[in-house]
Amino acid sequence: MTTSAGVATRKGPRELLKNPDFRRLLFTRFAASWGDGVFRAGLAGAVLFNPERAADPLAIAGGFAALLLPYSVVGPFAGALLDRWDRRKVLIFANLLRGLAIVCAAAAVGFGFGGIGLFSLALAAEGISRFIGSGLSASLPHVVEEESVVTANAFATTLGSVVAVIGGGCAIGLRALFGSNDVGSAETTAFAVLGTLVSAFIARGFARGVLGPSVVDEPPNPVLAVARGLADGAKHAWRAPSVTAGFVALFAHRASFGVSLLVTVLMMRNYFTDHGIFRAGLPGLGQMAALAGTGLLIAGLLTARLIRVFGRLRSVLGALLLAAIAQSALGLPMVLPLALLASFLITGAGQVLKLCVDSSIQLDVADEARGRVFALYDTLFNITQVAAVSLGALVVPDDGRAPGLLIAATVCYLVGGAGYLLARRRAIR
Repeated sequence: MTTSAGVATRKGPRELLKNPDFRRLLFTRFAASWGDGVFRAGLAGAVLFNPERAADPLAIAGGFAALLLPYSVVGPFAGALLDRWDRRKVLIFANLLRGLAIVCAAAAVGFGFGGIGLFSLALAAEGISRFIGSGLSASLPHVVEEESVVTANAFATTLGSVVAVIGGGCAIGLRALFGSNDVGSAETTAFAVLGTLVSAFIARGFARGVLGPSVVDEPPNPVLAVARGLADGAKHAWRAPSVTAGFVALFAHRASFGVSLLVTVLMMRNYFTDHGIFRAGLPGLGQMAALAGTGLLIAGLLTARLIRVFGRLRSVLGALLLAAIAQSALGLPMVLPLALLASFLITGAGQVLKLCVDSSIQLDVADEARGRVFALYDTLFNITQVAAVSLGALVVPDDGRAPGLLIAATVCYLVGGAGYLLARRRAIR
C-alpha cells in the first residue's frame, strides 16, 4: 500500500488478509499450532494428571525438558537448513514427519511406556515442531511488505498462540470423553495428527521458492553448512544490537517464566483446591491456559501500536516491569484466583517481549541468515527455561509452595531490564 506521494504505508490486519500468500501462511500456522496445543496438553495430561502414573517435581522437570529441549539439540542445524532449503518443502515434509512422531508418542502412552522412551518420542515431535515454527517466522517477510512485518508478525504469532491454547482446550475436552488413563490419554494425544496433516496440505498451495530463501550464502558442502549454523546465527545476532538486547530481555523472561510455571503446575496438582468458579487440577490448568491465551491475544493486538507510540526500548522495559509486578504482587500470595490473574499478565508481557524480538530479527537480520538466528533464538531460550525448571525442581516442595523461588523470578525480570539497557547502549555508540 502506498500514499499519493509514493511512500509505503503500514497495512493493518484487514489489508494483510487480502494477500492470499499471507492468508495461506497464516492458516498453515493455525493448523500446526492447533496440533501443537492438542499434543502438549494430551501429553501433559498423560504424565501429570494420570491416575496410573505419579509425577514429582523432577518428573515434571523432565516433561518440560521433553517439550523444550528438542530445538536446543536440532536448532543449530535447523537454522542452516532453513536458509538453504526451499521453505515450502520444509513446511510440508516437516509436518508429515511430525505427524509420524505424534502417532508413535501416542502409542507409547497407550502401552504404558514412560521415562526415556516416551520423552525421546516427545523430543522428536517437539523438535520438528520448533523447526516448523522457525520456518514460518523466517518465511513471513517474503509474503508481506517490510513496513508491515511488525504488524503481520504480531497478528500471526499471537493468533497462532491463541489457536494453540484452543487446541489445549480441545485436548481437555477429548480427555473427558476418552478417559484419563493411559488408553484415553493416547487417544487424546493422537488427535494432534489432524493439525499436522492439514498444515502440510495448506503449505502445498505455495508456489515453489515464494517463501525463500532468496539468497543462499551457504558453502556447497551441506555438512559444513549445517555445522556452522549456530556460530553464524550468533554472529548475525551480535551484528544487530537490537537483537542482542532483545535476547537478554527474553533470557530473563524465559528463566522467570520457567520457575513460575513449575510452581504453578505443582500447586494445581497438590496444593490448590477449587475456589468458587476457579478450579484446581487439570481443569485449573485449562483455565490458566485460557487466561494466558487472552493475554497473548491482547498483547498481539497492542504490541505494534505500543512500538509505534513508545518505541521498542520502552515497550520491552514496560513488559519486564509488568511481569515483575505480577510475579511478586499476584504470585507470592499463592491464592488460586490471583495465580490465574498473574498468568494472564505474565504471559501477555512475555508476548510483547517475543514480538519485539521477532520484529528485530525480521527487520534487522539479512534474509540469508534469518533462519539461523531464529534457530539460535529458540535454542538458547529453551535451554534457559529448562535449566531454570530443573534447578527449581531440586528445591521446590511437592506442593509447589516456594516463595523464595518466586522472589528470585521477580529479581530476574529486573536484572533482565538492566541487561537490556546495557546491551542497547552498544546501538547508540
